[in-house]
Amino acid sequence: MTPLRLALVDHGAGNLVSIGRGLESVGATISTATHPDQLAMADGIVLPGVGSAGATFDRLQAGDFVEALRDDTRPLLGICVGLQLLFDGSEEGAAGGLGLIPGSVERLSGTPRLPHIGWNDITITGNDPLFAGIDTGEVFYFVHSYAPVPTDSGSVLATTSYGREFAVAARSGRAVGVQFHPERSGAAGLRLLGNFAAECREARRAA
Repeated sequence: MTPLRLALVDHGAGNLVSIGRGLESVGATISTATHPDQLAMADGIVLPGVGSAGATFDRLQAGDFVEALRDDTRPLLGICVGLQLLFDGSEEGAAGGLGLIPGSVERLSGTPRLPHIGWNDITITGNDPLFAGIDTGEVFYFVHSYAPVPTDSGSVLATTSYGREFAVAARSGRAVGVQFHPERSGAAGLRLLGNFAAECREARRAA
């Protein structure tokens, strides 16, 4: 069987080592892409991100990734700031976005403190394959001060409550993302990465 090949977008601000190890543990072969041409041989793409959405989007533009990611047809997983960049734009640094999931990203309000750091349980709101085998109430690790506000509530896959309820996972077509860090979330996080790997294998077979 041909190994599953996943590309990690290296824009200079992502936890590539931990995410790569997590994906390798679920059977994927990992490559890092510093230029969009390096995405060509991958079966799926992972867009990580930490820090500021504005600075991260600027780095994607400088690396010629923005149009490449918009036009690609393979499964795409955004993690943390990577999820936020899937939307139309963010309040943080007046950041642009890839426009793959309709909606915006806003600074959290009504929370005990910011940033939101630590373990929180999630409520799964749909029947998406990304959460296969993961139950409502499972806990994941978060580090963020902004969260997505999808235009279509049907695109929301999971929420959490930290002072108030907000979306922490969303999908539109091939683009899916999570606000938490699956690579730092133990067995449940690895299950989620394995589910994304399975989606990429299925997409490869269909192609």
